[in-house]
Amino acid sequence: MPAVFPWGRRKVLLLNATFEPLTALSLRRAVVLVVCGKAEVVHGDASGLVLHSSKSEVLVPSVIRLSSYVRVPYRGRVPMTRAGLMHRDRYRCAYCGGRAETIDHVVPRSRGGPHTWTNCVACCAKCNHRKADKLLSELGWRLRVVPAAPRGPHWRLLAGVAEADPQWLPYLGEPAA
Repeated sequence: MPAVFPWGRRKVLLLNATFEPLTALSLRRAVVLVVCGKAEVVHGDASGLVLHSSKSEVLVPSVIRLSSYVRVPYRGRVPMTRAGLMHRDRYRCAYCGGRAETIDHVVPRSRGGPHTWTNCVACCAKCNHRKADKLLSELGWRLRVVPAAPRGPHWRLLAGVAEADPQWLPYLGEPAA
């Protein structure tokens, strides 16, 4: 019996016609854009996988580029989401450094703390339970890293992707590992 192809989990980097990164989209959506002629494959899958149909074949893409330019509206602030916060803190607890599972407000909301990038941190369940609605000074705790709003031109793009393909790095302006 053939293996089931992981359509839903694999992500593909979508570039504008100017090679500016736009988003990471599902493999299924990327293949549809390529087959419809709206995008072209810039980099194929590193393993060389090819999708076959009765009339054609398509190289499984890792990076695709739109055929025509798409204007991107300016968005000033990065919206705070659970996935974004966990990505910012690299899934590490701000208090003990363990694996983070929850979000904690440094200054509890019950004490007037805002729900902002600078007041929220990733936290493990044990530390979150121990801290409860106390201030750090009351417990004698310190943050490992001071929370700040994320910056960078491609931060939104990477926040929703668990692991970026190494072929994406030249387009994101980050050094190859």
